[in-house]
Amino acid sequence: MRITTWAEYGVICALHLARRADAELVSGREIAEREHLPPDYAEQILLRLRRAGIVSSVRGSRGGYALARPATDITLREILAASELVTFEVHCDAHPLNHERCAPGHDCSIRPVWQMLQRRIDDVLEGVRLADLLVEERAVREQVGLPVLQ
Repeated sequence: MRITTWAEYGVICALHLARRADAELVSGREIAEREHLPPDYAEQILLRLRRAGIVSSVRGSRGGYALARPATDITLREILAASELVTFEVHCDAHPLNHERCAPGHDCSIRPVWQMLQRRIDDVLEGVRLADLLVEERAVREQVGLPVLQ
């Protein structure tokens, strides 16, 4: 699995809005500027997040973006799926006709391993809420069971 810039920027944009949940609407350009993202790229990602019901938007000179739901109700899996469209692509499921060995009727002992990995990745991402990331890195590391960096 590789986290693409689409997925990473999607999380960055959503987290930016979560940090400013009590503020007025935030423009895509402002998010891009403050997070050092390409403006057009950020706008495209925000559009994907809006289509997925993660953010809401208002048009006009005083318009912008806000979270559509509380950060406690938004999972990383939702954000990655909206930004990237999939969280982990199992090649033989996504492109079964590219190779005879990937055809649905072909016996493949590798396919169940990739499918299990996809399920576990999705489970981990489903268990992390956007609100969980509103703290310092140290607290997130402790929460997910990783060593705390000195």
